[in-house]
Amino acid sequence: MPITSEQVAQVAADLYEWSLKKVPDDTQAALRDAVPREGNDTGRKTLTIMLKSAEAAERTGGLVCSDVGIPTYSIKVGTRVRFEGPVRQAIALGFARMAARSDPPILKMVTNPLTHERSHAGKDMPIVTFDLLDEADYVDITCAPKAMGTGRWEALDTFVYPSLETIENYVLDTVVRAGSQPCPPIVVGVGIGGTFDHAARIAKEAVLRPFGQTNPEPALAAMEGRLLAAINRLGFGPMGTGGDTTAMAVHINYAASHGFVPVAVSLNCWINRRTRARLHADGRVERIE
Repeated sequence: MPITSEQVAQVAADLYEWSLKKVPDDTQAALRDAVPREGNDTGRKTLTIMLKSAEAAERTGGLVCSDVGIPTYSIKVGTRVRFEGPVRQAIALGFARMAARSDPPILKMVTNPLTHERSHAGKDMPIVTFDLLDEADYVDITCAPKAMGTGRWEALDTFVYPSLETIENYVLDTVVRAGSQPCPPIVVGVGIGGTFDHAARIAKEAVLRPFGQTNPEPALAAMEGRLLAAINRLGFGPMGTGGDTTAMAVHINYAASHGFVPVAVSLNCWINRRTRARLHADGRVERIE
């Protein structure tokens, strides 16, 4: 049976609302694990406040943070799926419904870059990327709203035949420039290779990787460990209060490239907003995250 526009709209609305009101389970676990390891008293208290805020939002249905970001969706479409009705339009409709019904109301974060007028709608909003899943009979939709703290400090540069050390230094320099502005402890996603746009895309995919998964590329697994240790030695700590917990994870993706190698750095704040659902061809909707 086909997946309908109404199903897509409903899931798009639900995913966005969930992302604003629940810190992912693995992220809450990482914050809890960091508390006894945090050597700075203020940093330790800040982590505790974060956990209480996450619990309160989930219990009361409130927003974890007032900066609800701009709507971004990543959609992977199974090649055996059939749709009934528009899809891109349905995603926009779903977000509009969520913005209209939200309790508490959400702030207008979608901003016209030419006039600085703010709204819940705008050109190319929501931002949606599509990919294919060969032979799958379902659609995966991930929602990861992008807020000011992390969006302001993300970066991309292009190198020529860079060494791994050059790449690591660039990632570390990006985090140093950001300081405490991205609301640490952060998740750092890195995309290496491909083209300019592809590096940014795989960096965003990397930042959304669930915690605990080992990178299948040994060189990148080692780089992730080195970068995480180096970032946590910077001393910014939770929300810039000082301490050992500036990042919860560093995740790296790579793609084949030319002699020029773009490197993108994507960031997520301590809330680590990400929600994901799967729409099956038999009509079932499965919440993954």
